[in-house]
Amino acid sequence: MASVPHPPRSAPEIPRPGAGPADWLEPAMAANGIGTFDWDIRHDRIVGDSRACRIIGMDDLAEKGFPSQAFLDLLHPEDAPVVSRRVRRAVAELGQCGAYYRTVFPSGEMHAVRFRARVLADERGLPGHLVGFVWDATAELHKRTRADRIAALRDERAQFIKETARALSEAVSVRDVARVFTELPMPGIPPDGLILAVLENGRIQIQHSSGYTGDSKAPDHIPLDADHPGAIALRTRTPVFVGSPDEYSDRYPAAWPMAELTNRKAWVFLPLVASGRALGVCVISYDGERELDLEDRTLLGTLGGIVAQSLARARLHDAEHELAAGLQRVLLPRRIPPLPGFTTAVRYLPAGTGLQIGGDWYDVVPLPGGHIGVVIGDVQGHDVTAAGVMGQLRIALRAYAAEGHPPAAVMARASRFLADLDTGHFATCLYAEVNVDYGAVYAVRAGHLDPLVRRADGSSAVQPVAGGLPLGIDPEGTYPVTRFTLDPGEMLLLCTDGLVETRTVDLDEGMERIRTAIAGPQPDGPGALEDLAERIEATAADSNERDDDIALLLLRWDGSATSRPQQLRRRVPQADLARISEVRGELRDAVRRWGVGELADTVELLTSELVTNALVHTDRDALLTARLFRECPDEGPDGPRGRARLRVEVDDESDLWPKRRTPGEQASSGRGLMLVEALADAWGVDPLGSGKRMWFELAWTPPDQ
Repeated sequence: MASVPHPPRSAPEIPRPGAGPADWLEPAMAANGIGTFDWDIRHDRIVGDSRACRIIGMDDLAEKGFPSQAFLDLLHPEDAPVVSRRVRRAVAELGQCGAYYRTVFPSGEMHAVRFRARVLADERGLPGHLVGFVWDATAELHKRTRADRIAALRDERAQFIKETARALSEAVSVRDVARVFTELPMPGIPPDGLILAVLENGRIQIQHSSGYTGDSKAPDHIPLDADHPGAIALRTRTPVFVGSPDEYSDRYPAAWPMAELTNRKAWVFLPLVASGRALGVCVISYDGERELDLEDRTLLGTLGGIVAQSLARARLHDAEHELAAGLQRVLLPRRIPPLPGFTTAVRYLPAGTGLQIGGDWYDVVPLPGGHIGVVIGDVQGHDVTAAGVMGQLRIALRAYAAEGHPPAAVMARASRFLADLDTGHFATCLYAEVNVDYGAVYAVRAGHLDPLVRRADGSSAVQPVAGGLPLGIDPEGTYPVTRFTLDPGEMLLLCTDGLVETRTVDLDEGMERIRTAIAGPQPDGPGALEDLAERIEATAADSNERDDDIALLLLRWDGSATSRPQQLRRRVPQADLARISEVRGELRDAVRRWGVGELADTVELLTSELVTNALVHTDRDALLTARLFRECPDEGPDGPRGRARLRVEVDDESDLWPKRRTPGEQASSGRGLMLVEALADAWGVDPLGSGKRMWFELAWTPPDQ
């Protein structure tokens, strides 16, 4: 029914109560569906003509009238207060009123009504009647409702495009784009199935899907030249809309048997094209037949464009990431070979920005005599150049170490090599040679972090290592050697600064965090060190926040296969010379207990000389360590048998080195080193980070050999 225009505010003279409309007005009102009504305010009775009662919903009460409350009860709950308020104001002011309201008929049908009325006074000037016109506005209601629904749908679509663009902007990889697309909450009638397929080697390959089961999903790839709507959409760069199974089977008979398996009734195939390049296809399907209008098709076309741009960006990211990861895999060791007497675990974590490639590296180098060299380093920068320099430096340092050069020479040659490359880059590095027989570590450091040592009891501490300048700065620079010892089961941790230092975490805090991560019971078993590496890796910053790459190397000395060390370690206070006698007794008992009692006298004499020398010529305590190493041990009636080596070390913190001299006949001192040289099979003095270590070794062979 056509809507009726509002009557003018200067309404014609309204007939008096009880009088019908003028004869000339009735045809016009009938033609426009306008009825009249009269509300007797004093007696609360509403009467109206047949048209008015039908419009109001009181057709059955047209003759006898009805109270105002019966009329208000028909109004929509939201509109009744508005109508009541306007009528009361008109009555109070003896004025006019009008309203647009919705009324609910007894049948439950919703109608819209407009009325216009005026209050007439009685003989005393009091409100007597409210008379006016009323007409049906349901068509207007439907039009407004439809317009509201369309506006809401447009707002929903605009919000959908906004949210989709935001979600896809956060998708990094092709897999992320596919996941976001298949989880989109599309407005209007949501689809029942979503597929994102990418073009790979001339085939359209499904990357991700939702709304499909294994039995209902079509084959996961189709050739680009196939007679398939997805392939046609991609070849022609034009969306394909299919509204029913009959249309699908008629237009694409060759592809219909495959589509029939999906049990869908309508499909949309959106080509994904960015910068003129075909990237893939989006497939949107529905369980029921559906013809999409122009706005639906426009929305889906916009969606396809957004997905295509995100997919192009994600494919570029994946290609760069694969290039960086492949280059890093080539430059770093492919694997760490099995090392008798040692257990290792390594990690490399790229930075979260840029190409995710950098100059951090680790290496483990088998050395002559069964020893090994371990390296951790960091070339300045986080780009391809830094990675290339790192690869050259790693190979050079590995070659120098494998040739058998001592640690100081390895580091010095590596520094000259980097300087000769003339790349403008420098590198920090720590190289350590570990003796498989004794667990002795000879370390050199070029501007790098000190290592951490984890003891067998679960405690850990930073091991100071004397350092020099970073590699490549001074080609003629030298690097002092620091010696320290690992006991069986103890672990050495080497890492780059990206693990312990970030924009929000300083170096000391980072080191303490790593110490906390590796604290606890001693790891045991073949996979224990890998588990510990995972625990340390978990302390690193999230990949998205990491602005530096990370290299990590864990080395645990398990003891050599041919040596089973037995150990005694005692500290001798500087002011307690009597303690020397006690230590001599403990050492004699230990040597007898270890089955090499024949060495007890010689060990006691030489140890006394070394300890006394350390206490007399320094002002600090001395640390005594004695170890017995057996070669090819076997069990005898009195315990383990076989050739053995006894090594005794005395550490002090003095930088004054002992001098061998020849004392005169009347001298009371100066014979200590002469005794050590005469009686020991080997002896020497090694520098420490602060102080020195004097040591000697005695070889022992069972009497029956």
